Amino acid sequence: MPRQCLGGSVARTVEVDYLVVGAGAAGMAFTDALVDHADVRVALVDRRHSVGGHWLEAYPFVRLHQASAFYGVASTLLGGGRLQTSGPETGLHERASLSEICLYYERVLARLLETGRVLLFAGCEYVGRRRIVSRVSGREFEVPETCRIVDAHYLAPETPAGTPPPFEVGEGVDVVPVGGLASLGWAHSQYVVVGSGKTGSDACTWLLARGVDPDAICWVRPRDPWFFNRAVIQPDPAIFLGMVGEVMEAATAATSLEDLFLRLEDAGVVLRVDRGTWPTMAKTPTLATWELELLRSIENVVRQGHVRRVDPGRITLEEGSVEVARDALVVHCAARGLQYPPLVPLWGPDAITLQPIRTGFPCFGAALAGYVEATRDDDATKNRLCPPTPLPDTPASWVAATVLGARATMSFGAEPDIKAWADTVALNPSRIPAGHPGGPALDAAVSRLGASAPKGLARLAELAGLS
Repeated sequence: MPRQCLGGSVARTVEVDYLVVGAGAAGMAFTDALVDHADVRVALVDRRHSVGGHWLEAYPFVRLHQASAFYGVASTLLGGGRLQTSGPETGLHERASLSEICLYYERVLARLLETGRVLLFAGCEYVGRRRIVSRVSGREFEVPETCRIVDAHYLAPETPAGTPPPFEVGEGVDVVPVGGLASLGWAHSQYVVVGSGKTGSDACTWLLARGVDPDAICWVRPRDPWFFNRAVIQPDPAIFLGMVGEVMEAATAATSLEDLFLRLEDAGVVLRVDRGTWPTMAKTPTLATWELELLRSIENVVRQGHVRRVDPGRITLEEGSVEVARDALVVHCAARGLQYPPLVPLWGPDAITLQPIRTGFPCFGAALAGYVEATRDDDATKNRLCPPTPLPDTPASWVAATVLGARATMSFGAEPDIKAWADTVALNPSRIPAGHPGGPALDAAVSRLGASAPKGLARLAELAGLS
């Protein structure tokens, strides 16, 4: 079977055991773990031209916000597990660029195809009823009734490149998605960055790092965000487990949700750009302190809700309007990004629906689901071991996701074979690999976490309103 769907009009049956809809991060991680632990045949289908999901349309200067080791598939380390030796993040683990991520997925695909048990239907659409249609030729394929459908598209993010601006654009206004910054033909007198989260932060950081004066940037932030300090989200068990212990200790002492985040901020676990404004968003991507310093240099911050319309010289928002330069470039970073459909059991009667299991590490969750699917027979058991965890949006929902993710970790971690497998997988942030040298820092982190986790989790559940 070639990688692309073939031309022609005759539908044919593809003899596979699984049809994975979506060849992005989740679909690839699930498939990789499944075929490594079960003798099955898998068809991957994706509407894009290859594997990698939204990375194929990401802005060219994007990097992973977290360490490369936490991303990708279980069988293949992304990057070399190296520490950075130069630049503002010296001593932190490497973070892959867009080109590195896309090349990585091509290499993973090659490995999967070489097994002879994985087929790729790129440029194709799953139209339901076990049928696949090529978006290029119109040719149709179908899978057997016994084939299990895996929905790896349930939480597929929206991107500025693939989503029009969520506001009206008046005549004569120059609006580009964030990726358009990399191909500008001339300098603009002002850049209006629309978006509060990681993409908006990346756009501002990129502009500042290329010499744009902070006063030439207007940053429209409908909500201020909390970030994780990248220095404490590292693939080093002493650092990561120490951070989790810090969270549990802060929770134990916290008198309220606000007090919890203030304690975490004082401990260097979370960051916010403006310490005078209380963040209402907590999707919690990571941020380095050098990025924080750059972002704090931008003083023209607009907090009047979401943008409704842009016209030459004026932006109209939910709560008012502001004047901007008539030739201002409006940078669209306002795609919805993370999606929040209802949580459903991963193993359902009609499909396996991939969702996070441990908050903040989606690739590990998808790989875990693939391993459990390969090694367990009963769907009720699988759902008990891998309950879904919601993606966070607000501080309260981040606390809830943290509790539910911890409960899921205790559930699957109680299975000896799963724990043994997870300790070999770099995607797992809390693993202590076999042969790890240990040391006083790791011993202290493990002891601290063990002492603080029971009361900390109980208090986090109270703060989140969970039973």
